[in-house]
Amino acid sequence: MKIVRGFSKLSRAEKIEYIQNNVPMVADLARVANHYRHETNQALFDDFSENTLSNFYLPYGVAPNFLIDGRMHVLPMVTEESSVVAAAARSASFWAKHGGFKTTIHDSIKIGHLWFQWSGDAKILHDLTSELQIYLVASVKEITQSMDGRGGGIVDIQFIQQPELTNVWQMQVSFKTADSMGANFINTCLEAMKEPLANYFDEQNLPTVDIIMAILSNYTPDCLVTCEVSCEVEELAPYSTGLSPQDFAIRFQLAMDIAYHNTHRAVTHNKGIYNGIDAVVLATGNDFRAVEAAGHAFASRDGQYRSLSTCEISDEGEFKLSLTLPLTLGTVGGLTRLHPLAALSMEILENPSAEKLMSIAAAAGLANNFSAVASLVTTGIQKGHMKLHLSNILTSFNATPEERERTEAYFSDKTVSIQKVREFLNR
Repeated sequence: MKIVRGFSKLSRAEKIEYIQNNVPMVADLARVANHYRHETNQALFDDFSENTLSNFYLPYGVAPNFLIDGRMHVLPMVTEESSVVAAAARSASFWAKHGGFKTTIHDSIKIGHLWFQWSGDAKILHDLTSELQIYLVASVKEITQSMDGRGGGIVDIQFIQQPELTNVWQMQVSFKTADSMGANFINTCLEAMKEPLANYFDEQNLPTVDIIMAILSNYTPDCLVTCEVSCEVEELAPYSTGLSPQDFAIRFQLAMDIAYHNTHRAVTHNKGIYNGIDAVVLATGNDFRAVEAAGHAFASRDGQYRSLSTCEISDEGEFKLSLTLPLTLGTVGGLTRLHPLAALSMEILENPSAEKLMSIAAAAGLANNFSAVASLVTTGIQKGHMKLHLSNILTSFNATPEERERTEAYFSDKTVSIQKVREFLNR
């Protein structure tokens, strides 16, 4: 296949025709793509991205009974993975009977950087920081005026030298963005500061600044939320399948400690947390890639990748599970109100603030984390997961309604696998 030029200028039909004629494929691309287009709102969805041919559907579900900071919530969740919503819902119901999820927002500071090269004396720059901060904040006043009125804006500016690189500096700007995720706001401010920063150095007869780039950082270690649940060890009986509650709690804590000390386990452990968080982030039209990138960097903050959640058992017999991580979310701007289902999610969540949404997403993550580790130390993760996955397996085999009914009855007390389902259907 040759390089195609001007592809973005082709009509949608021409794009489909090009792919159909140049890619060895069996499917009728036009038929499949047309089938999943929206009858009335397709123009809206086409604008979300580029070269759009169709829509890619994912299940939009809900998990009820989330008692978060004394208030009950139904959580909208978007995920393609079996058992995530069911595990979250079961966990939420259990913890609702034991005080629910309690959260703390430590702060909501977000960071942006303007990177530049400068060969001057570091002491001069540090001495000028306060004056420069006033000057630069004033230079973007028109941009920040609306955000300032909502309790946000620029909080601090620091100049930090990058010791590994010759004469490379970062101007680190701290922001509060109210209920907005704030990416566009931060980047606009940083871009607008380029020229004033360079001009200031010229006016002070200092060595010239060579600006490299200006961009927000998705690492937000000061935009932190902690979510906790706790109960008496004896109250863990519903999850302690085949074990005493005491033995279950001890095995659970040991599994959590393994995830803290072992990177291989920590990665999968944290993935289980993000099963819940990402589902809420997607459902509300937020950026799950930024959320995960920040969380994984935070998990590595001491030089080793570790679990984001911890477990303690007190001498008095209290079981406590805690999760602390950075979460940069917004409830205004972006797709949070533009996408019809994201807007619906906000209504289901009773139009939360950005900080409240941080608490909600963290609770979803901790709920899935608890369910996953509880399964691992008792029945194993596959038993429940594969039972819920059975429907997908039967769909892939084009099972009839009668075959589905008989297969689901047969495997109600048996371990599910693709091979075993295939053999049963063949019989």
